[in-house]
Amino acid sequence: MLQQIIAYISSLDPVLIYLALFSFSFIENIFPPSPSDLVVVFGATLIANSTLEFIPILLLTSVGSTIGFIVMYLIGEFMGTRILRNGKFKFIKEESLNKADIFFHKYGYNVIIINRFLPGTRAVVSFFSGVHRLKPVRTFIYAAVSSLFWNAILIFLGIKIGQNLDLVDRYLSRYSEVVIIILALIAVFVLIRFWLKKKKV
Repeated sequence: MLQQIIAYISSLDPVLIYLALFSFSFIENIFPPSPSDLVVVFGATLIANSTLEFIPILLLTSVGSTIGFIVMYLIGEFMGTRILRNGKFKFIKEESLNKADIFFHKYGYNVIIINRFLPGTRAVVSFFSGVHRLKPVRTFIYAAVSSLFWNAILIFLGIKIGQNLDLVDRYLSRYSEVVIIILALIAVFVLIRFWLKKKKV
């Protein structure tokens, strides 16, 4: 199944795949629920099975991530105070915002270097970089370096998966039925619990 999906995507125009990887990498800073890391790993699996190459994927995903970081930095710099005061941050928990604020007071630029290795906090880190008005050039260089290292790790992982697709596909086929049964049991449990609560009311 997995091999068929990858074979189909590999047949698409490489430009479209590169564009998708760039777009997901950009969006993740603005819309944290975006599964960009998974997309990058999946994209990297195509290196062994298509015309995609390591360097273009690394550069495009890193540039996309950095541009997304810059956008959130500018939002934080020019609108941060107003946004925080009104509490209009739909996709980011208040707890994450408070934690990031404390981190910036304590660690400053070091937070940016490790920001890519902390999933779920990236939009917060880029936003607070602007709120705290960290030096733009230094901040963007740190963000780019962090993105470069993180994406290199993801791409390397994707390549390894791509080189062992037969094994991965075998395991997925073997355990897919078990996963479906478990998900079905969870769904039944949730429905029963919901029904019991409703009955009490």
